[in-house]
Amino acid sequence: MNIISYNLNGLRSALSKGLADWVAEARPDVLCVQEIKAGREALDVTPLTDLGYHAYLHPAQKPGYSGVAIFSKEKPRAVTEGCGQDLYDTEGRVLRLDFEHCSVLNTYMPSGTSGTERQAFKVEWLHFFRRYVRELQAAGVPPLVIAGDFNCCQTELDLHNPKANQKSPGFTPEERQWFRDFLADGFTDSFRHHHADAPHRYSWWTYRAGARARNVGWRLDHLLVDNCLTPHIRHADLLHDIVHSDHCPAQLELGF
Repeated sequence: MNIISYNLNGLRSALSKGLADWVAEARPDVLCVQEIKAGREALDVTPLTDLGYHAYLHPAQKPGYSGVAIFSKEKPRAVTEGCGQDLYDTEGRVLRLDFEHCSVLNTYMPSGTSGTERQAFKVEWLHFFRRYVRELQAAGVPPLVIAGDFNCCQTELDLHNPKANQKSPGFTPEERQWFRDFLADGFTDSFRHHHADAPHRYSWWTYRAGARARNVGWRLDHLLVDNCLTPHIRHADLLHDIVHSDHCPAQLELGF
């Protein structure tokens, strides 16, 4: 099972940059995308459905903002749109597909970079999301694969300049502690499972000052798996050479 997570910074924009051609070549079984940025008109996803994908979209109510989608080769057993909280569901932050061996949960977490109010909103979301995932586990959903743009780094390995960003959104002490606690609840970071101490591996670069060319970035995009799925991880990586966005795709291969 080949799963790819990719913040597109606009689905229409990414399609105009050849996304469908790359998907046809990469052939993921499940493609989770974030920041689809739907407008007032429905997004045209036929370039992907024409490749044989089932399309599931959860856009934000605000045009041109946020939103997630999953494109799956296999029709899922169940689809859950949203997390049941209007505060977050109006922003299109969670979409889950259940399959035989696992449940793929796609999330786009708040960034918190626009000011203290949104950073506080982000922190509230993080604690809500942890409780929400615990409730899913208790309810007996298939083992979770959590894909998405977390807008959080875990350790100093995960960003270019950690010392200067100790209090920056995405790397605050509270967010780092949250990430440690979340993994301790029973999840494995699939990328670090295969690349334990690899430095300078990032998934997002600002468009400013040639950051991507200089590899001045952050690892914000993650594929976390329930610990019971860890033995099934065959491969995990970041696809730095794929450019349709200011992010790059994260990839996970599971063998069942």
